[in-house]
Amino acid sequence: MTRFFQDNLHLTYEWAWALATIAGILLIALPLMLAVAMIIYADRKIWAAVALRRGPNVVGPFGLLQSFADGLKVFLQETIVPSASNKGIFLLAPIVTFTVALLAWAVVPFGPGAVLADINVGLLYILAISSLGVYGVVMSGWASNSKYPFFSAMRAAAQMISYEVSIGFILVSVVLWAGTFNMNGIIYAQQGHVFGLLNGFVFNPLLFPLWVMFLISALAETARAPFDLTEAESELVAGYQTEYSSMSFALFWLGEYANVLLMCTLNAVLFFGGWLPPLDIPILYNFLFTEGLTAIFWLFFKIAVFFFIFSWVKATVPRYRYDQLMRLGWKVFLPLSLFFVVLVSGWLMATRYDPQMANAASPRPSLAAVTHRFTCQTANGTILVRRDRPEGEGATDRWTVQTAPNQIQRAAMFVPALTNIGGATGLRWRNPEGAPVEAVVEWSDVIGPGGPIGASITFASGGGGVCNPVQSQMSTSA
Repeated sequence: MTRFFQDNLHLTYEWAWALATIAGILLIALPLMLAVAMIIYADRKIWAAVALRRGPNVVGPFGLLQSFADGLKVFLQETIVPSASNKGIFLLAPIVTFTVALLAWAVVPFGPGAVLADINVGLLYILAISSLGVYGVVMSGWASNSKYPFFSAMRAAAQMISYEVSIGFILVSVVLWAGTFNMNGIIYAQQGHVFGLLNGFVFNPLLFPLWVMFLISALAETARAPFDLTEAESELVAGYQTEYSSMSFALFWLGEYANVLLMCTLNAVLFFGGWLPPLDIPILYNFLFTEGLTAIFWLFFKIAVFFFIFSWVKATVPRYRYDQLMRLGWKVFLPLSLFFVVLVSGWLMATRYDPQMANAASPRPSLAAVTHRFTCQTANGTILVRRDRPEGEGATDRWTVQTAPNQIQRAAMFVPALTNIGGATGLRWRNPEGAPVEAVVEWSDVIGPGGPIGASITFASGGGGVCNPVQSQMSTSA
């Protein structure tokens, strides 16, 4: 997308990258908001069907516009702020809840290479962001200066801690088997995982119980029934939302359903192959016009199935008591998830299972590896290397830096660090003493089935620094 804006709008790289990033954010956030409105409608329809009612059916065809009518209603209502509340935190809390619910989607892959930020620690990022969601609830409960919202906030904090621990151990087992924290890497590791035919960790007997625990923990993490003790109207009125009205109340709802969609997506990505089809059959990868469109279809289909399960559970399962909720988290899921970490790691060690070798052996299209070597010398001790990777490829960067022989003794003074330079993947290293530094940079790009890409490399160095290409070569591997 960056290159598109450069070629068509004749912008500099920095402006094109900024515009492409904003476009990518909107491309995720706006459809997500529309999806939230639609799943609220779907939620109410499923509840109605379980209770033999019709549900929303008046506003718009089949009642499809009911969520928009409800949104307009709350938008036109007056925002009431309790006089005894901490007004700043009271108004900030729903904004925090809503914003945090959107942040996690930055690393969710919708297809091969179709991800806003394809970072190598994507799973850790999601785990961290999902943990921040409870801050908005705690802030709202405390700032309301009312005992029922405060009790609800305390419940939410305890509930999040209880189930976040078991979710963490479940994710450890998934990472051990996939060999990576990268979300696309985890999806690729599930291709042909069982019998070379079934795509998904869920078909693995050792990982299936972990998926069951993850699904239940996801219900608790999003405070969905039967774990909605934070808004148990029988004892806490509406919980942390009791004092809220108008758009402040609506932001809590939007954040809650965005989190529900995120947990449905994580179920699909971590255990059901994400955008991969259920079976590793070539025709299932591109039966909808293009491979990318087919990948998005499979991911959305799986998300819809999991949302139906979430809604079905809410409509049929009675609410837990709070002591039962705590017991399930600490006395059942925590020891079980820890046991499976030991079991999975023991099995991988006993069988000498290598995720990288297994991934390479899976029946995927051939990969192209493009390698470039450069020598760089600078007088001021700092060299920046930036690679502009076009959007849409499932490319993986491997960077290596090797100092010239006469600089080996100064290796302790070298500070290599991956960084983002102008939004592109890059590498930066420096000599703090400012002495001239000579180094060799080798960059390899492993490219998906789309073939070689027209990547460009930009060097920035001061003091008359130069970087000259030494060797460029392409090789292919299965």
